[in-house]
Amino acid sequence: MARYSLFSLFRGVGALLLAASCLAMVGLSPVLAQQAATETTRDDYVLGAGDAIRIQVFQSPELTVDARVSEAGVISYPLLGPVRIGGMSSTDIEKLIAQRLRDGKFLQSPQVTVNITTFRSQQVSVLGNVTRPGRYPLETTGMRLSEVLSLAGGVTPAGADEVVLVTTRDGKETRIDIDMVDMFASGNRSKDPPMQAGDVIYVSRAPQYYIYGQVQRPGMYGVDRGMTVAQAIAKGGGLTLRGTDKGVRVNRRKSDGKLEPIEPKLDDPIRPDDLIFIRESIF
Repeated sequence: MARYSLFSLFRGVGALLLAASCLAMVGLSPVLAQQAATETTRDDYVLGAGDAIRIQVFQSPELTVDARVSEAGVISYPLLGPVRIGGMSSTDIEKLIAQRLRDGKFLQSPQVTVNITTFRSQQVSVLGNVTRPGRYPLETTGMRLSEVLSLAGGVTPAGADEVVLVTTRDGKETRIDIDMVDMFASGNRSKDPPMQAGDVIYVSRAPQYYIYGQVQRPGMYGVDRGMTVAQAIAKGGGLTLRGTDKGVRVNRRKSDGKLEPIEPKLDDPIRPDDLIFIRESIF
């Protein structure tokens, strides 16, 4: 039931509200502890190629400039010419330009403001069963997985509870499986890792089971956590007037790919790709 009481809230538009509440969570995971500690201590976005900024100088409107960072990490600024700002934060750029204006004796005490108008250099990819797959910018340092999924519109109803994160940490490509239900239920922020440029988030299709025979609505359904055979039958609308829950047959796929017929009890759990057959009563 956790799938519907917690994770379903994250789907669609509601994802924005739930992602915001997730920011209150605390803690550090062994896999991401060092990276999270580094990123959460920084409070400014690092600019790179493709980002755009607006530079303003107090009481000097002629020095207002809209500029895009080149592939070389350079912008052109009046009086100063080319200025290399790639890899710097907006605060660092403010200090750099103010210092250059003072050193060139253009202004005595320049008050410089830098605002980022387009985020493009720091992006992550969101793929699979989300509302809007694509590439999304990390508009702030330390944006977390739940926030990026919110930008993508949340997980679709067909999406799985688990999300795969492919990332590079300490120079090594790493795959991390993240249980979204557990992430929200536990209140542990370490399970909502901070993103970095180049990360790939993939949401696979939710596991399914199939039911046919004497049920009201034969077909394919999603496997809920801890779902039993009886619950799977109920999800299919229950038995028909001619159906019986005695001798339910399940064809289950083994590790070698072959189907194995079994006759489980009603309170036995079902597994992904189970094929459930409901017999007709002989009475």
